[in-house]
Amino acid sequence: MRAFLESGQSGLAAAQRWVPLIPAGITLTTARSGPSAETRRPHRALESSQHRLPRERVRLLAPVGDPEKVICVGLNYRDHCLEQNVKIPKEPIIFNKFPSTIIGPFDDIVHPEESSEVDWEVELAAVIGKKGRHIEESSALDHVVGFTVANDVSARDWQMRNGRQWLLGKTFDTFCPLGPALVTKEAVADVHNLRIRCSVNGQLMQDSSTSQLIFRLPKLIAWVSRFVTLVPGDILLTGTPPGVGAFQKPPVFLKRGDEVQCEIEELGTICNKVV
Repeated sequence: MRAFLESGQSGLAAAQRWVPLIPAGITLTTARSGPSAETRRPHRALESSQHRLPRERVRLLAPVGDPEKVICVGLNYRDHCLEQNVKIPKEPIIFNKFPSTIIGPFDDIVHPEESSEVDWEVELAAVIGKKGRHIEESSALDHVVGFTVANDVSARDWQMRNGRQWLLGKTFDTFCPLGPALVTKEAVADVHNLRIRCSVNGQLMQDSSTSQLIFRLPKLIAWVSRFVTLVPGDILLTGTPPGVGAFQKPPVFLKRGDEVQCEIEELGTICNKVV
């Protein structure tokens, strides 16, 4: 996927030629009258029903499984700060996860033996599609190719240890489910006004909106690019809303056998079992 993203607009254009998007209300029959024979091939494949597989026979991988960087933002929802009774940050709080945390949208989260406080965090993830350093806020979204759903799984006991550096608590293997797809930015009406939710075993735990973001994507991209060069495939997790297990009364943490479902309006749903 990184190589595809590095191809830029030419790669996206090629993908769109082979998998054209059909507007609502236009049938395959009417759509066929316009495109060339080459671009009609996907339509014929769909109509044949010979290229469809049952969901249980397919394993969806993460939309980007090999990023150079996974960059994360802490305390970036107003309602999440209120939940903790902490001050609104004056500048973005940045940390990271290692790429080895990434798993697919329906893969299992492995509960580490080393932790007894594994928690959930539904997050909007932006995927970088254009290289940049010292990016201006006004052009920041030009560097984003699209969005996906993430779960910033966190071991709270380790997050608060090790000198309160968050890395160890955030970067156990399988601690970053991503998916179910990379939705291009053009397909999203307003990324800063999407409902964002997380349920555990069917019980709704987080329910907010990306309108609650303290630092929006242009600000985050401009801020991070002051320190590092952003390259195609880099993933930026933008923070989580209220309702995480650590701030339930009493606290609630994930255990083996639990099922965590994260959903963002227009982007889709991921669902991962804890094993």
